[in-house]
Amino acid sequence: MVLFGQSVVSGVLLGSMYALIALGMTLIMGVMKIINLAHGAIVMVGMYVTYVCFQQFGLDPYIGMFVAMFVAFLLGCLIQKYMINILVKVESILPQNQVLLTIGVMLVLTEIARLIFKSDYRSVATGYSSNTIFVADMSISVPMLIGFFIAIVFTTLLHLFLTKTDLGKSIRATAQDRDAAVYMGVNASKITVITFGIGSALAAAGGSLLLPIFYLYPDVGQLFNAKSFIITILGGMGSTMGAIIGAIILGTAESLGATYISMGYKDLVGLIMFILVLLFLPGGLRSFVRR
Repeated sequence: MVLFGQSVVSGVLLGSMYALIALGMTLIMGVMKIINLAHGAIVMVGMYVTYVCFQQFGLDPYIGMFVAMFVAFLLGCLIQKYMINILVKVESILPQNQVLLTIGVMLVLTEIARLIFKSDYRSVATGYSSNTIFVADMSISVPMLIGFFIAIVFTTLLHLFLTKTDLGKSIRATAQDRDAAVYMGVNASKITVITFGIGSALAAAGGSLLLPIFYLYPDVGQLFNAKSFIITILGGMGSTMGAIIGAIILGTAESLGATYISMGYKDLVGLIMFILVLLFLPGGLRSFVRR
């Protein structure tokens, strides 16, 4: 029971950090109605920025995270303003060209990272990276616990931003009905730029929180792309609460899979869940609410 409890606790802590990354994808998907396949690459960029801040300037990863969020916000705004917004205005035979564009952005960012940092596996080793605390005979990783509380703070701030500020309400209005929001005076183009920037900043924050417990390499973005997409589908596309619950479920499933099956098959658990959800619950967890 101790082993089971520890696996569940670790899964919940891990899932909270996954939730930040998935919330970024859900926010972008909800407003722009496109699947951003460059999301994982932006997570990777955020992780490398945090890594450079740690190696070159001695900044703790949880401080370098704010630098990574700022860089990712600017990168997201530039991608949306000068690429996606322009592409949306062009009539094309393929309406999915926005998705193809994000794939191209993902490949470019990945190869730039490979050019600069090579394909070597890197990690951040702080004084507390291997520290644990014991609660009822269960050992809990200190970096995971810190990441959990920071993720809660960011999630709460995002909720307050979306529900209490005029800009947040404009984002929600655009997500619900873009045409109606435009008629009410909302600058939809500006809102999409800001939304993409915020979603990218959340992705970078999640990646930075995971950096002390994950290896970093240029293709790590593809792994987080898959996790974000699994969580988004599991939670119900466009649902922020669904993304949080889906992330907790995925993190717990991965942790239990690593404990009772094999660490090597940890990521396979999420892919199996993804297939099962598509087959038997295509609407995600929101299907239960509708029923």
